Amino acid sequence: MDVHESSSGSERHAASAPGESRAGGVSDEELLRRSRVGGDALAFETLVQRYEGELFSYLRRYLGSAEMAEDVFQATFLQVHLKQEHFEAGRRFRPWLYTIATNQAIDAQRRNKRHRIVSLDSRSGDDVGTLVDMLAGTEGTADVMAEDQESRDWVRAAVDDLPEPLKGTLMLVYYQGMKYREAADVLGIPVGTVKSRLHAALLKLNESWGRGGRDAPTPR
Repeated sequence: MDVHESSSGSERHAASAPGESRAGGVSDEELLRRSRVGGDALAFETLVQRYEGELFSYLRRYLGSAEMAEDVFQATFLQVHLKQEHFEAGRRFRPWLYTIATNQAIDAQRRNKRHRIVSLDSRSGDDVGTLVDMLAGTEGTADVMAEDQESRDWVRAAVDDLPEPLKGTLMLVYYQGMKYREAADVLGIPVGTVKSRLHAALLKLNESWGRGGRDAPTPR
C-alpha cells in the first residue's frame, strides 16, 4: 500500500502540521476511529497528509538519509494501518505514531548495518544553534559557532556518537519539540527517565566539547 502516492519527498515539507483543520478540525484520534471502524480511506489519507512534513523530517534526521526516511515513512503508516484495531481508546495518536516510527527506524538501521550521521540540514540550522548554545553557554558565542561549518560538523558527529537511548531522547525533545510527557509516551519510559537521559546526553556532549571541542569526536 502506497500511503502517499501523490507526495514526493520535497512536497512533504509543505504538508499540513498535525492538528490543522484538513478535515474540518477533526482530531487525529477521530480520524483513526473512522478508518478503523468504518474503513474510511479518506480519513486515513488525511492522517498521512497531516504528518507528512513533520514525520518525514524526523525520520530523515534520525536516519541521516532521505531515501531510508522514505522507506521508513511508508513502513510506519503501513504498520499504523495494520495495528489500528489495537489502538487503545483514550490514547493520543501522535505519541503512538512516533513510537511506531522510531521502532521502524531502529529496525531499518539494524538491517542497513551501516553507521549513519544525523542530518542537520539548512532547515535544522536553528536546532544546531540551540544545541551549540547549550554547549557553549553564551548566546553570542553560539551565534558565531552555529554559522561555522566546523561546529555543525562537530555537532553532527557528537550527537551521532551518543548511545542510542540518549540520542533518541535528545532528538525527540530538542529537534522535534516534544514535551517530556510526549517523549515519555513515545519511548515507553517515565518522564523522570526522559529528563535523566537528556541530562546525561548534555553532560556527554559538554565533556566532549570541553576536551577540545571540534577536535573530538571527528565527523565521519
